[in-house]
Amino acid sequence: MGNALSAFGLGFTVPYLYVYVAQVRGLGAMTAGLVLAVFAVAALVVLPFAGRAIVQRGPLPVLLTALITAAVGALSLGIASSAAAVLVSAALLGAGQAVMQPALATMIVDCSTAETRSRAFAMQFFLQNLGLGVGGLIGGHLVDTTSAASFTLLFAIEAAMFLLLVVVMVTVRMPHAPRIEDAPSASGRGSWKQLLGNRAMVQLCVLGFVLFFACYGQFESGLSAYGVEAAGISTSALGTALAANTLVIVIAQFAVLRFVERRRRSRVIAAVGLIWAVAWAVAGYAGLGHGSQEMATAAFVSTYALFGLGEAMLSPTVAPLVADLAPEGMAGQYNSAFALVKQLALAVGPAVGGPLGASLHAPYIVAFLLFSLGITVLAVRLGRQLTDVQDQPWLVKSRVVARGGAPVSADV
Repeated sequence: MGNALSAFGLGFTVPYLYVYVAQVRGLGAMTAGLVLAVFAVAALVVLPFAGRAIVQRGPLPVLLTALITAAVGALSLGIASSAAAVLVSAALLGAGQAVMQPALATMIVDCSTAETRSRAFAMQFFLQNLGLGVGGLIGGHLVDTTSAASFTLLFAIEAAMFLLLVVVMVTVRMPHAPRIEDAPSASGRGSWKQLLGNRAMVQLCVLGFVLFFACYGQFESGLSAYGVEAAGISTSALGTALAANTLVIVIAQFAVLRFVERRRRSRVIAAVGLIWAVAWAVAGYAGLGHGSQEMATAAFVSTYALFGLGEAMLSPTVAPLVADLAPEGMAGQYNSAFALVKQLALAVGPAVGGPLGASLHAPYIVAFLLFSLGITVLAVRLGRQLTDVQDQPWLVKSRVVARGGAPVSADV
């Protein structure tokens, strides 16, 4: 429920930020662009510290702090009228939302076992997408570009969602999980050094960067620009494609889970790379083929649907693997590090893909098709660094904490 509420708040306002700042508040396109950049910068600044705080204090206090920060940011953004106020508010909202991710992920780790973790993260991803979709749908019916008051109401509701989540989270009784208080590895430098010394985790971070760069980093930037410029996709068809992506995730998530949960995690990720390569090839047909406009639109919508299928396969695979690679009590640090990698990819992806997708159509498709095949190669290499239990978590009957790639014992 916490993930659903936080995603609802995100989907409620983020799609309308640019219009709100540039047009409704009359602050111009440059300030609106800076607001979006501030979101990414705030996340990059706070995430390295969030992991250490989660390790030392536990995920729940960190989550509550993040929620209150985000609520203050959302409320102040709804009443801000100057560029400075908007940017400060965006920084608070962006920082709070960024810290929620690893804190909630660590709570899921603490509340699950090696056997149930894949299902827990699949449920998380399902509810996140449901929350984003419902939030965006309701938010779109509330906003009125001629009325600043409608946006003030929008941000006030978002702040209320975060505060409601505070109330819900206060009732949670977390199971005991080890915390590292005074050990050298709990220091910022020590914990990062330990993480960087874990070859499997470093390879997973590289793989994660490529995953987010080649997929999520292109959704609303390079791929949408390519669809409009090369394939002649209308804005309504683009909306249909995004809806198809969410629909596939919501419908297929648990059917996919039954398929992947008894297979090697590294092989599942490798299969996602192949599926996304097909998706990019279909996108190439949409923009570079010679079919009718209807065929191009159908192919473009299919591209987003194939991405959704790959995402549904990743949700019960990658996040649980991050947790199983973490030494005991360090899940917060590892979740924050992976969230930092995701933010970097989401910052670089649009900057690279946007111009390519808008103007260099064939090179854009070829480049990201190769990135997708690179995912497969990296996943196969990662599999060689994983223990049997890390790659096949169903082998254990009780909770096993894998220590940084070292062999673990289990009842098989």
